[in-house]
This record gives sequence, C-alpha cells and structure tokens, in this order.
Amino acid sequence: MTKDDILDQLVEMMRDYFDEPDLALDRDSTAREVAEWDSLAHVNIIAGVESTFGVRFAISEIESLKSVGDLVDLVVAKKGL
Repeated sequence: MTKDDILDQLVEMMRDYFDEPDLALDRDSTAREVAEWDSLAHVNIIAGVESTFGVRFAISEIESLKSVGDLVDLVVAKKGL
C-alpha cells in the first residue's frame, strides 16, 4: 500500500462521510476548506480511519494534524509502510 493508495481511500471515506461525491481533496487540503468539517466530523473521521486501517492514534498525534497529507503520513507511520 502506497501513500497514494491511502490518500485515495481517505478521500473516498470523506466523500462518503460528507455525502459529497465530487469532494476534491489532496495532501495539502485542510478542514477549513470543507464547510461541514467541524470538530465532531473530525472525531468521526479519525475513528473511521483508525477502524479502516487498523491503527490507533494518540491524542497528541491527532492534535498535530494540519492537513490531509499529515493524516496520510501518520497512517503510513503507524502501519510501518
């Protein structure tokens, strides 16, 4: 599994979560760019990522996330890829 594969899966998850099939996200995308991405959405997205990829994040790791790319990199690190 590559970073691009993880990014693709994350984008699909977020499209489903936000019910926006045309949602365009890339590594530089942030929560501020998606109107519905509030703190509750963030918690749900993180829970979905943990479940989908079989990883667990520490609170400090979650707080350090600034972009979708940061989340991809964190998944890669947790999976040892």
